[in-house]
Amino acid sequence: MKFISTRSSAPAVSASIAIRAGLAPDGGLYIPETFPQFAPNDFAGVHGLPDIASVLLTPFFAGDPLADHLVNICASAFDFPVPVQAVADKLSVLELFHGPTAAFKDFGARFLANCTDAMEDQAAKQTILVATSGDTGGAVGCAFADSSNARVVILYPRGRVSPFQEQQLTCWGDNVTALEVDGDFDACQDLVKQAFAPQTAKHLGSANSINIARLLPQMSYYAQSALAHFTATGEPANFVIPTGNMGNGMACLWARACGLPIGQVVFASNANRTLFDFFAEGVLRENTSIPTLANAMDVGNPSNFERYGKLLPSQTANTACYMTRDPQIEHRIRQDHFNYGQTWCPHTACAAESWQQLPLSQRDQHWFLVATAHPYKFREVVEPLITQPILAAPALQEILNLPSQKTQIAAQLSALLAHI
Repeated sequence: MKFISTRSSAPAVSASIAIRAGLAPDGGLYIPETFPQFAPNDFAGVHGLPDIASVLLTPFFAGDPLADHLVNICASAFDFPVPVQAVADKLSVLELFHGPTAAFKDFGARFLANCTDAMEDQAAKQTILVATSGDTGGAVGCAFADSSNARVVILYPRGRVSPFQEQQLTCWGDNVTALEVDGDFDACQDLVKQAFAPQTAKHLGSANSINIARLLPQMSYYAQSALAHFTATGEPANFVIPTGNMGNGMACLWARACGLPIGQVVFASNANRTLFDFFAEGVLRENTSIPTLANAMDVGNPSNFERYGKLLPSQTANTACYMTRDPQIEHRIRQDHFNYGQTWCPHTACAAESWQQLPLSQRDQHWFLVATAHPYKFREVVEPLITQPILAAPALQEILNLPSQKTQIAAQLSALLAHI
């Protein structure tokens, strides 16, 4: 299997080279040259996320040095539960927040870290750059805190993350440097892209969803839940996915492109309306990001749209986007706590509200809401709405007890380069 650039002028490379590089030399994002095709029977007798991931990802690593490590990488990365809970008739929630930093980013971050440490031929310790609007940086910092082959530099926007998110961005010790950038998430993301210019990119890698090692493993939980649903009902699974930079949504579309039994896919956007407008009008217009309660989705220029644009029309069919504004987020958190006993983070509330906006004919089918973060991480928003405290998971309590360290920088490449 080879990976090619979305911009078509870089050579095709194997998985480990694409993972190490992050971005392609022409500035594009790596995508699979082809999508392997699976049928549900290909997973007969395969149980548990690590084993499903190993089967699903094997073709993507064919001929690559990491192929011999893939089973162990999946077993180490996915050592926490991925439960599906019933919410109402024909509605379930796929809970992706049971990892060590209580967000879905743990799947990709841990997979990437395990891949990096399995690359035994690295001549020098790599510096992993990651721009974060909230949860990515914490997951990456945790995953790489004890890495032997890489150190991490996290960039996050000043004043645009929750207090707990900032704690988990800044608490991982000497192997992880946290930079508080005077700008929004898009400014952080632009700095990372600028750093990958040929003259500065030596020994740099990326842990954002521009890296295929983030998207490939995220396909696995869609495969697992879709296969279980298909086995039980004979019907494809439909997903509503909170999305900002489109990484989680693209992983679902890639899984569907591989033949997994996935039907309709809805991207749930907050008031940053770039994707919503694209699906309504067919034109992508970059916007300045605006702050919302669902801050990890505050993205005005989603990087993964380049990957979306390279899918075939048949692979993007049955895909839609719905938008949820802050008052709707608050209303949905209140209502679903009262109606269903569910406590959503603001991002998951966007998915729940998008499901409510579906036509009744579509809601007559079974849907899975994708719950991307534990509500405790946003307790300042959620607790006043449900009028009761939210308990921290044990892993989150451990993070609260760690010492914090950060450095403030201007949104300038020279300021970033001083730390890499």
